[in-house]
Amino acid sequence: MTENTEDLLFASDEETARLAPDEPAAWKVLIVDDEAEVHNVTRLVLGGFRYRGRGLQFLSAYSGAEAKAVLAANPDIAVILLDVVMEENDTGLKLVKYIREDMDNRFVRIILRTGQPGQAPEERVIVEYDINDYKEKTELTAQKLLTAIVSALRTSSDIATIEANRLGLEKIIEASENIFELQSMEKFTTGVLSQLVSILELNKNAIVCQASGFAAVNDKGHFSILAGTGEYQPFVRKHVEDVVPPEVYAHFEQAVKNRTSLFFDGKRYIGYFRSQNDSESVIYLEGAKALTELDLQLVEIFFANVSIAFDNLHLNKEVEDTQREIVLTLGETIEWRSQETGNHVRRVAEYIYILGRKHGLSEAEATLLRLAAPMHDVGKLGIPDVILNKPGELSPDEMTVIRTHPTIGHEILKASHRELLKAAAIISLQHHERYDGGGYPLGLSGEGIHIYGRLAAVADVFDALMSDRIYRPAWPLEQVVAHFKAERGKHFDPHVTDILLNSLDTFLKVRELYKG
Repeated sequence: MTENTEDLLFASDEETARLAPDEPAAWKVLIVDDEAEVHNVTRLVLGGFRYRGRGLQFLSAYSGAEAKAVLAANPDIAVILLDVVMEENDTGLKLVKYIREDMDNRFVRIILRTGQPGQAPEERVIVEYDINDYKEKTELTAQKLLTAIVSALRTSSDIATIEANRLGLEKIIEASENIFELQSMEKFTTGVLSQLVSILELNKNAIVCQASGFAAVNDKGHFSILAGTGEYQPFVRKHVEDVVPPEVYAHFEQAVKNRTSLFFDGKRYIGYFRSQNDSESVIYLEGAKALTELDLQLVEIFFANVSIAFDNLHLNKEVEDTQREIVLTLGETIEWRSQETGNHVRRVAEYIYILGRKHGLSEAEATLLRLAAPMHDVGKLGIPDVILNKPGELSPDEMTVIRTHPTIGHEILKASHRELLKAAAIISLQHHERYDGGGYPLGLSGEGIHIYGRLAAVADVFDALMSDRIYRPAWPLEQVVAHFKAERGKHFDPHVTDILLNSLDTFLKVRELYKG
């Protein structure tokens, strides 16, 4: 037997892994046994086997240590054919515990094969160890090995489908819980993509379903990508016509024009749906299998449910956009009254968002600050025009009056229980405080100043110095940078100052975007 099998030639792992462009990824099967003949015979018996259109890719390990290394490098292994007795009498059993407990891998199917059943009695092993099958090598004929592999792969495929559903649902639940976050629409559509991939079984991987595609919505005549998977992940917020090949875009236009879903080229799917508020959404996926009638029915039901969720999300976004416009308009009105550029409030809003995110605030909190920041000078409504627009230097008495605007702004906003206005009240009150305690109106210092106030101080002063004012021209960039370096730890929070100086190009791009 040994001589015959040694004369046989088997495809190497690299050869097994090489696939035709449209060939689905092979199931990875790890053989762990200290006998080379066992590896060779297993490859011989299963070499040409295919399950659900996918072949097998064999990986080999001859000891427990080698098996750990292979598992670490290949987290998507579907099945392990595992010997019990190798360098030690219980090497295989120790490896089972390592896989299930240390690696926390509950997905891979483990078939225990032993030539010495006395070392690992079946009844004890099945009860005490998380394995999926137990075979004595003497009873493991070619047919029984094939049957065991089919059973393991079927279970692995089912588990992969369940896991893909779980991951998709987690993203949808996360979006539902954080519905008022800026990115909630993107998170939700990412979850929709994951769910659809799972429904259509577009898996290129033995453990987690994957495919390339995107979800897009009609934005003023152009379909913008809200979420992408696979090769389309980098194109979020891009227009579809700028991303997909011309032949695919032709089908895309056809689906939109006819308000229908399409399956074409044997592997591409376009799903079109229109919600009750007349918003149009399209999901595109490639790498698909041929869809059955049942698949199409499932997709239609799925899209019907998703349309309701999209309606709610679009309504929320409309409310958020309206709220943002009201706040910006109020802030611009205040700036216009003081004869300063209206875009000052837009730039400060973007600066404070960037500073907040880089400082470590969550997306939700930084977005809240972006909305609240335009009201930082709302207290100027209580300052007389003669002082507010004086072109020359203010007198001591006039300076005392101008320094009341943070307190006035806080009084206007503090009664609200809305998170947005509560944040705006803090920013209004504390954006003129200094890190060294020399600011106004409260003379707070260090971390006694709320982080919102410390972020707003840097954002507001940076834009003020870079802009013309009624009493002075804009400073050159070099002078502004020198000022922040000199005032680091004095006027400004050192860490927030470092964020500004280390990311200066980002802030200058915002300034260019909202110049004027």
